[in-house]
Amino acid sequence: MAKEFSRAQRVAQQLQKELASILQRDVRDSRIGMVTISDVEVTRDLAYAKVFVTFFCIGEQTPESCLEALKEHEVSIRMALGKRVRLRLTPEVRFVYDNTLTEGMRLSNLVSEVVSDDNRRKKDAGRDEDEGEE
Repeated sequence: MAKEFSRAQRVAQQLQKELASILQRDVRDSRIGMVTISDVEVTRDLAYAKVFVTFFCIGEQTPESCLEALKEHEVSIRMALGKRVRLRLTPEVRFVYDNTLTEGMRLSNLVSEVVSDDNRRKKDAGRDEDEGEE
């Protein structure tokens, strides 16, 4: 019987929980703002962890500036992670901005725009929406 989750996946899940706690409680930097960890990918040898983050930017903050501020704390975050998670080797943490949320919103807006434009064209042509369904 095959394992449902690999060790790397289980470690990634644990790292996501611990990193969220570390970012919430230990990292005090006003440049970062609110951070959400959307996913963690760990290499099979557990040496590297790619952490996908999104930001809720306030004021003049941009995702790029928040990511740069977060990258300055990579070493201290890895040290805190090593104290919380018992592994032979604490993975090297790399933060990556996750743009899937903003890309999804952009695509959703495009679809909504096309649908409303299509409805407007139907109305301008004198056809009702009910006529095409008969």
